[in-house]
Amino acid sequence: MLAAASDLDALRLSLGQGGQTGIKVLIAVFLLGVALDVRLADLRAVLRRPLVLVGGLAAQFALLPALTLLLCRALDVGGSAALGMLLIACCPAGNLSNLLTHRAHGDVALSIALTTCSNLLAVVATPVAFAFWAARYPAADALLSDIRLDPVEMGVEVALLIGLPFAIGIAVAARRPGLAARLRRPVEIAVLVALLLVIVAGLATRGGVIVAHLDEVAVPAIIQNAVVLLVGYVVGRAFLLPPPGVRAMTFETGIRNTALGLVLALAYFDQLGGVALVVAFWALWDVLTGLLLSTAWRRRPPEPAR
Repeated sequence: MLAAASDLDALRLSLGQGGQTGIKVLIAVFLLGVALDVRLADLRAVLRRPLVLVGGLAAQFALLPALTLLLCRALDVGGSAALGMLLIACCPAGNLSNLLTHRAHGDVALSIALTTCSNLLAVVATPVAFAFWAARYPAADALLSDIRLDPVEMGVEVALLIGLPFAIGIAVAARRPGLAARLRRPVEIAVLVALLLVIVAGLATRGGVIVAHLDEVAVPAIIQNAVVLLVGYVVGRAFLLPPPGVRAMTFETGIRNTALGLVLALAYFDQLGGVALVVAFWALWDVLTGLLLSTAWRRRPPEPAR
């Protein structure tokens, strides 16, 4: 059944040009901080396990969007909410996954390598995958027909947000490892706090809207979040990874780059405020569930390999 249009589809949200630029700068600096932790030796180690790398990337850019599409159909999700969910599913791994993996006694080297590869691949994969899967949900496709969405333009936006800071960060880490080590954590933590404050402030000003559309925003997002975490865990087990690797894969698949999703939502779907609303709620819920899961695993360290 085609999801009926709702007031959520007509919602307008905008931070203005200055606000969007500020978030883009925060994301670029945050990604720079993550790239400072990238060691070429770790990347080479993961490349020696190509099946794990391919499996992790396929789970993120193919399996997650496909399952999200099925979930949207099962729940009869409205058009703008479905676009938000599909945008989240097509974004690369979130950088918070590295911190959560470390907290949960997971394989940090695998986590960082997968985050790096997925974010670099996102330059092409995110716009192409989003255009492909959104066109397969009638309610979302109907809204897209009224919007000028150029996958090439979106790809350039993603490249500037991800590729450039990653390249700079990796270069600094390789040439000045001491400087990279000193800058890494302060940069990540400061920018993460700033991003969360921006999201919380945005949601606080729209609290009434969220309550009014709770069933359209919160319920699908919560279910989707549980599904993507479960997918990561199952993929890790399917590839016979040791417990630390399973934990890393769980967070790599379950923690999405919602900051990138929010920028894209505000840049391309400002006339469909429901898209940004779903992404913003998803971002907070993703952090909450990630912290809870990492805390639970932190209290249960994996047994040493025999």
